[in-house]
Amino acid sequence: MTNIFENQTSVWNTFKSTRLPIVLYGMGDGADKVINAFSKFSITPSAVMASDDFVRGQSFRGYKVQKLSDIESVYDDFIIALCFGSQLKNVMEHIYSVAKKHKLLVPSVPVYGENIFDKNFVEKNHSLVNKAYNIFADEKSKDVYKNILLFEYTGNIEFLRKAETPKEEAFSCILKLNDKEFFADLGACKGDTVEEFLNCVNNYEKIIALEPDTKNYEKLKAFCKNINNSECWNIAAYSKEATLYFNKKSGRGSAQNNEGIPVMAASLDGILNGRKATYIKMDVEGGEKKALEGSAEVLKKHKPKLNIAAYHRSEDIFILPLIIKAINPEYKIYLRHHPYIPFWDTNLYCV
Repeated sequence: MTNIFENQTSVWNTFKSTRLPIVLYGMGDGADKVINAFSKFSITPSAVMASDDFVRGQSFRGYKVQKLSDIESVYDDFIIALCFGSQLKNVMEHIYSVAKKHKLLVPSVPVYGENIFDKNFVEKNHSLVNKAYNIFADEKSKDVYKNILLFEYTGNIEFLRKAETPKEEAFSCILKLNDKEFFADLGACKGDTVEEFLNCVNNYEKIIALEPDTKNYEKLKAFCKNINNSECWNIAAYSKEATLYFNKKSGRGSAQNNEGIPVMAASLDGILNGRKATYIKMDVEGGEKKALEGSAEVLKKHKPKLNIAAYHRSEDIFILPLIIKAINPEYKIYLRHHPYIPFWDTNLYCV
């Protein structure tokens, strides 16, 4: 299956070999990561731009932030490196419209971890990439998988568009949640995925929601205050009981770090303590591998439905399905990508 890369050029080689000016589109963490990765490949950007509403005369990493029209007035032609993500329809449509006017690629910097999806990464992991492809349960999953891998390798957003499926299809055709679910929400944030669950069922048995970030947890508790049979835990999902350190970001960026705020962590198996969860969602900001290891008992015994984020680390898209299959070979594993640039909101749905 890795022969899909044979006639493709990695996004890093495209930027390294181009003679065109390279314009970074976006500021913040994403642009920081791209600039840092560019330095490893000896790639030098020429300018930084932002959407018109965000340009206020500021600078970023020594570059004056400009509008697209400003860039167009300076350069006859250039190549754009997209450095931010969005699932907002109007923002995505704007990105696609820019890509029609100028060559636009998305450098494949991971949300977490250090592994960059380049030629060396593909060659190092080719056997695992192929092995994961062969365990997906339907052709749609295999198509999504190939297109996501090609997007990550080339940075071409057309591959990403080919991979898109509506989230409703995953819930109605794969998960098929019913009114007797025991829902364990790992990485519940402020309660948005608890709300998503409640919108899918008329009744349920139990909701357990885990969130390590203190600010998010307070909002989660407030959201769940009047929700019957619900428990909120200010704790991180992990492979065992431990103290982890999280960065000080709130929102979905709260993640494990070497420094930061100490947070108690525990395995889902320990938290459940023999109780039978029937549906587990994991979006734990790069900690999915450890969280799965800490859920092995319930996965083996009860085979709950799974909704697992598979995009935080470069290797997640092939490592996580292999872990799930190793824990319980009876799982049918599906892969879906829902509208988002870059390939965030790419999830494993397992039944």
